[in-house]
Amino acid sequence: MPQIHIIKRLLLLVVAAYLTQLVFAAEDSRPNVLFIAVDDLNHWVTPLGRNKQARTPNIDRLAKMGVSFSNSHCAVPACEPSRCALMSGRRPWTSGCYKNGHEWTEYQQAGEGLSAAFLRAGYHVAGAGKIYHSMEYHESEWTEYMSTEGLSNNGPGVSKDDGYHTDKTHPDLKDEDLVDWHSADYCIERIQAESDKPFFVACGLYKPHLPFVVPRKYYDAFPLDEIELPPHLQNDLDDIPPAGLKMANPGADHAKFLESGRWKAAIQSYLASCAYTDMNIGRLLDALEASPNKDNTIIVLWGDHGWSFGEKQHWRKFALWEETTRMPFIWVAPGIAKPGTESKRPVDLMSVYPTLCALTGIERPDHVEGHDITDLLRNPKAYWPHPAITTHGRGNHAIRTESHRYIRYADGSEELYDEAKDPYEWTNLASNPEYADLKAGLSKWLPVEEHAQAKIR
Repeated sequence: MPQIHIIKRLLLLVVAAYLTQLVFAAEDSRPNVLFIAVDDLNHWVTPLGRNKQARTPNIDRLAKMGVSFSNSHCAVPACEPSRCALMSGRRPWTSGCYKNGHEWTEYQQAGEGLSAAFLRAGYHVAGAGKIYHSMEYHESEWTEYMSTEGLSNNGPGVSKDDGYHTDKTHPDLKDEDLVDWHSADYCIERIQAESDKPFFVACGLYKPHLPFVVPRKYYDAFPLDEIELPPHLQNDLDDIPPAGLKMANPGADHAKFLESGRWKAAIQSYLASCAYTDMNIGRLLDALEASPNKDNTIIVLWGDHGWSFGEKQHWRKFALWEETTRMPFIWVAPGIAKPGTESKRPVDLMSVYPTLCALTGIERPDHVEGHDITDLLRNPKAYWPHPAITTHGRGNHAIRTESHRYIRYADGSEELYDEAKDPYEWTNLASNPEYADLKAGLSKWLPVEEHAQAKIR
């Protein structure tokens, strides 16, 4: 080979090597992601102001770091399908995963999940706790995932109704007796570890999921004799159609609490459980703040759905009203999201997958539904034509705008609420002919085709 060709070839190799280094350098500068999922955390947190008794200083601290979405709603008001929808990017009417018991692994194939997108993009992808239902996960979608062997979700000797329908207090329970303490520890180590790759660290906190039992020190801020019941009406179900009454199910938990007199005690235990989770969120924020990654890490915190405490004589999730769909949703995006701002635009959790792809430059998979909310991170008051949509079972949907909530059940019955005038949804306007045009406009957001609903196993 002539010498000049050898020189040219060597030069090409040098240039190729330099360009490769530039690519890796660019990859190294991509933002990290701290992904915080909280189970059963409703809108009783300080930034949202729904319950003045709430004490969540670390969630408030996080809100001051970025954008808090005060009109944010779940895709499904149940753990399993909510997480399947968010992590797969598919709405329940597309996937068929509508309710708890529709096992998410049958509706989401390995490789389709949000974590898999980051893994393919070269991120170090670590998870702990409850990201999918029952702390399950597709192993191939993660670099590593914390083992829960030998750990307890609830603590030794704690039963599912303790702190809820029973008054067992477990005075010797310690922070580290619950799996959440260890999930936070695991994620803290990954946040602070040195690596030549950006990280996607997912911390799934199990509390305040039932049982509402945490170490007794978290109850100190919530004396039982000072607990207030949420605003409610005795006759609130009088204008609700039968499909809504079935979801409310007043003869279940609510009847038990009226008989036992433990309504306030259950609220106290929930507020204490939220305080325990807030403590673990604070530990994560402290770790990030002390790490060299603090200025290059996106944080997204979300609750998987809301929770009712006797409003409409309903408890738990599993319904389509404000209490069961609204939850905290906070984004910190350095250089993009203005700290300490609030957006009142209606958004739902289907926005998580596409927004993280957009912020990190990862290609958005074709199957992903939902809307990228990057524009709202830049300007929380930006034009936003989309409502938040929540589904509970095939054919049952809630459309939430800034001003109204419209519910359509599978049998065609309806509810409509003016959220500005009636924030606790006491007056169903659906039968009022004055609102026919509004209902027609909102109904256009309902799905045209819906996947069949399988039987729950």
